[in-house]
Amino acid sequence: MAKIVEEPSYRERRSIFKDRFHAGKLLAEKLRNHADRENMVLLAVPAGGVPVGYVIARELGVSMDVIIVRKVQIPWNTEAGFGALTWDGEIVLNEILIKHLGLTERMIEEAILKTRRILQERIRRFRGEKPMPDLKGKVVVLVDDGLASGFTMLAAARSIKKKEPRRVVVAVPTASAGAIGLLSSEVDEIVCLNIRSGPIFAVADAYQNWYDLTDEEVIDILEELNSGDSVDR
Repeated sequence: MAKIVEEPSYRERRSIFKDRFHAGKLLAEKLRNHADRENMVLLAVPAGGVPVGYVIARELGVSMDVIIVRKVQIPWNTEAGFGALTWDGEIVLNEILIKHLGLTERMIEEAILKTRRILQERIRRFRGEKPMPDLKGKVVVLVDDGLASGFTMLAAARSIKKKEPRRVVVAVPTASAGAIGLLSSEVDEIVCLNIRSGPIFAVADAYQNWYDLTDEEVIDILEELNSGDSVDR
């Protein structure tokens, strides 16, 4: 089971972080004493994970790249998903939710096909022809701005484990208790400042300033990171 590192004073609280950059700075402090930073690679999930990962990479002086993962959307509610798909074809489905929603095989297949098309476009926009970094023997830290169900991060972790890293660490500002439980048997460590329980969970509730990032904003942050300049925070 994964080691869970949290901030007890943030447990069950809302509106903790000013924005994703602020959350990244606080998360970096929790990661600062992490062993073997020389062999650490940060992989951020676009869109929201990129500003969080950007600050962590800058604060700790480690490299950052992006990992393209996408939730498989519920046909009538695109804000929610019933699973996730990764850049290399890993599929993780929430079978309990699928049964509860009454999704048919055809609906599932069509949603996965749509997700694949979106993934390919996001790979083109955020990675181009750039190959994934060599992760064998590395400490891989997977970063996002929060975990609701946890299935998107679960898919990412399973894909990364195929690359033979030494350790897989999930680092997020906020997560549901359910997502922590889902991931705890799949990764080595979970660093999450704000864990919340209860039947309803929204990542946005942990932030004072929350909005959906555009692809252009993500690309700007990645370009700033690669150039060595600082993003306006």
